[in-house]
Amino acid sequence: MKINFDIRPISSHLAEPLQQKLDSGAKIVGSLGVLEELALKIGCIQNSLNPSLNKPTMLLFAGDHGIVEEGVSPSPQEVTYQMVMNFLQGGAAINVLTNQHNIDLKIIDAGVIHDFKSYPNLIKAKIAKGTKSFIHGPAMTKEQCTHAIAIAADIIENIHKKGCNIVGFGEMGIGNTSASSVLMNIISGIPLEKCVGKGGGLNESGVERKIEILTQAIANNPIDKDDPLDILSTFSGFEHAMIVGSMLKAAELGMILLIDGFIAGSALMVAHKFNKNILDYCIFAHQSSEKGHDLMLKYFDAKPLLDLRMHLGEGTGAAVAYPLLESAVNLLNEMATFEQAKVIRVG
Repeated sequence: MKINFDIRPISSHLAEPLQQKLDSGAKIVGSLGVLEELALKIGCIQNSLNPSLNKPTMLLFAGDHGIVEEGVSPSPQEVTYQMVMNFLQGGAAINVLTNQHNIDLKIIDAGVIHDFKSYPNLIKAKIAKGTKSFIHGPAMTKEQCTHAIAIAADIIENIHKKGCNIVGFGEMGIGNTSASSVLMNIISGIPLEKCVGKGGGLNESGVERKIEILTQAIANNPIDKDDPLDILSTFSGFEHAMIVGSMLKAAELGMILLIDGFIAGSALMVAHKFNKNILDYCIFAHQSSEKGHDLMLKYFDAKPLLDLRMHLGEGTGAAVAYPLLESAVNLLNEMATFEQAKVIRVG
């Protein structure tokens, strides 16, 4: 089964004019630091000297994981649907942050073990009620995985048609740090014990047990490590598969991808294995305090915008970082030159 997205590397032909525009602003050259780097990258992604951020959207994908049955999480599986209900009713951290920054929030039921009623911000895209435990076999079939990728691509296409050009990726699913740790280990080759953290609140003995379970699961599932679809279908959740599909489609459409933390990053690792050019469109919001995320960022050679010791998920890191992108774009577009401001040029 082939997963094909036409993601082209971003052109750098505007990099010099963009830099000249930044340098001509009424300030010391380079004095706005990372904000200038951000403005340059956004301008290159959009191939514009006057980039804009239109209808920012956070897609929060939710799904349950069969691996929870093996004892990898201190939280009961019911917490997944309970938290999704909280998202739908507006009471979660991601609701507060997206409301504050005027980011549209969509909740996608990728595979929660619950039947939801209709809500204005809910997208019903359930593949199945949870994945299977990957302790003795694949979490999902390849058909289910490709279906999840296709559905997510359609979601991106729909929001893009409505004018969205920047998208963040949130997630919810008890057990999803286990899947993410395995994805990271297999793709990067970083030892599993360096990829596995406390997740939803495990103690040290719980983490050791989690490593044992995931080690056994990897041994029980021989896969083609060069085949991202094989990796994804064997060890991921439905929310991971949909994040992969949405990232690939967003990059194909030339959108800005605002990458959250450990879970979203593990999905990006798979998407990157499908198409290396995807990194051209990515801005890394923050460094999560979940163990392994610092090594994941080094794998991408990525510099996150923030380090606030956050590890909640839901897309919260991306939502907090979004105003920095707004600032970068506004500075590029609105700052007067020395000549316009009638200020003697300095720096």
